[in-house]
Amino acid sequence: MLGASQTSHDSGFGPRDHARWTGRRLAWKAVVVAVLTILLLIPLGMINGTIRERQDYRQQAVTAVAGSFAGPQTLAGPVLVVPYIDEVQYEDKDALGKPVLRISRTSKRHVLFPATMQMQGTLVPSIRRKGLHEVRVYELQSTLDASFDTMLPAVPAGTNRILGDPYLSFSIADVRGLVGSPALTVNQRPAALSQGVGSHRRGAGLSARIPALVDGERIRMATRLKIVLGGTESLAIAPVADSNVVDLSSNWPHPQFGGRFLPRTRSIDANGFKARWELSSLAAGTQEQYRQSADALDTLDLSLVEPVNVYSQADRASKYGVLFVMLTFVAFFMFELLKRLPIHPIQYGLVGLALAIFFLLLLSLSEHMEFWIAYLVASVACIGLLGFYLSSVLRSRVRGAGFAAGLTLLYAALYGLLVSEDNALVLGSLMLFVILAALMGVTRRIDWYAPAAD
Repeated sequence: MLGASQTSHDSGFGPRDHARWTGRRLAWKAVVVAVLTILLLIPLGMINGTIRERQDYRQQAVTAVAGSFAGPQTLAGPVLVVPYIDEVQYEDKDALGKPVLRISRTSKRHVLFPATMQMQGTLVPSIRRKGLHEVRVYELQSTLDASFDTMLPAVPAGTNRILGDPYLSFSIADVRGLVGSPALTVNQRPAALSQGVGSHRRGAGLSARIPALVDGERIRMATRLKIVLGGTESLAIAPVADSNVVDLSSNWPHPQFGGRFLPRTRSIDANGFKARWELSSLAAGTQEQYRQSADALDTLDLSLVEPVNVYSQADRASKYGVLFVMLTFVAFFMFELLKRLPIHPIQYGLVGLALAIFFLLLLSLSEHMEFWIAYLVASVACIGLLGFYLSSVLRSRVRGAGFAAGLTLLYAALYGLLVSEDNALVLGSLMLFVILAALMGVTRRIDWYAPAAD
């Protein structure tokens, strides 16, 4: 016994030294694992860059389709425009200083809005493909009824006003979307439409001359425009009347309502949607914006959206990549600590790369199949690969299957976060809390100062 003690003393490496050395080794392993986690941010960042690149390609496809068909549409009108010239006499002096009468002429225009506007429209959607990408287009089949009940503003005293040719104006964002010939009636009489919104405003559209007006005469006029208009993905309507009612319907089951005004009533089901807007000029600044020739008008917006945007879903999923890697590495580290089975840093790295490649698989597969199928295929492939690999690394098929089961739960939890956008934060917080609680429960009796001491 004395000899053994003497030998241990002479060697200078007793049980405490062994525990201290093992603690340092695990500390260095923790540093290496942390560095590996940081390095894996590089491939994860590259995958995020690929997702953004594919999103840009998709937007280019939308732009290409809009360039050959028609872009997102905006409708505004009808608006009654009455050009006029005001003549005012004033006294001046000629070159010799003698008094003379001169006339100044100023060109202006009245912009008058309808008292009521009612629109009934049906959107007929279709899909156009550009490479891998699907772009939603539509044809709006609509009838727009508007009524005017107004008078021209009074003529200032001492002014001679000469009225020009009045016309009705309809603003259309992209007139290439016109299908066939729109039909306009004014007081139940056909009126000829011309290209161009008129000289009072920039932009594209249609206009129609109406009979001359007389100062002091009340303007009562009913108009009806029947129009079929094509567009890409979204439609906006400017409520220019004092009272506006818009009814839109479609067999597209995934509408998105936006703009400054939401529908007063709407119904959405698998057969499509119906929506109704009821708006007053008191609630919208559209008329003043129109008078000021503003490019942006207050509008009610409707978009035909995808039920699942694979790029936004893949982007959201990839943001959890670091969490996946960290949780797996922590599990490995705890396994080393508790089972004293060393795992090489290269093995950590390979497992981390397999976790990262899942998100690239998910992106590429979701461009060719439904998102949930792509998610299932990618997760099964990665879980199967990691289960097979870890069975050898951990020297036990049971251990490999256990890690595979844990990854299955992790991927299932991630999918739940992706499909529950409104509850993603609370579900993610609860998941992290449960994982942290499990780690604290497993490690509560570990002596971190002497992790390998007997």
